[in-house]
Amino acid sequence: MFLQMKKQLGQLDKWLGTAAEFAQAKSFDPNIILGLRLAPDQFSFAKQVQTTCDTAKLAASRLTGKPAETHADTEATLDELRARIRSVIGYLDGLSAKDFEGAAAKVITQPRWEGKWMTGADYFIEHALPNFYFHLTTAYSILRHGGMKVGKRDFLGPLNQRAP
Repeated sequence: MFLQMKKQLGQLDKWLGTAAEFAQAKSFDPNIILGLRLAPDQFSFAKQVQTTCDTAKLAASRLTGKPAETHADTEATLDELRARIRSVIGYLDGLSAKDFEGAAAKVITQPRWEGKWMTGADYFIEHALPNFYFHLTTAYSILRHGGMKVGKRDFLGPLNQRAP
């Protein structure tokens, strides 16, 4: 269920490496990237990465009942953001298919939903996945807008293609 999220988090980690290389080649502090945003009222790059990570780990936690590590949202460097990404990948790696048994029928709620709830299946499809891809894509777009050399193949990552 979370294989694609883990893969995309791995791609996000690679993009941060590309961003660091870009900054070095252009002779600027790579940590400036953390404050970049596409619009004044939009989350910064750092917050986009943090929210991408949180969406994956909290969705898995809600669906499995397994507690996820908390992060303080204090990352101030690309390396610290990369450590957070890797931490979430590690958490997801520790979950098995058995952990997700019955997840589709679970009742999922959040305080901001004001007493409303969703089934686990609806929550994953209608909330977790779109939210994950929204923040992942925005992080990608911030890097592209900033001139970093990431393209569609960098976004997609390796594909499970088969020969005829």
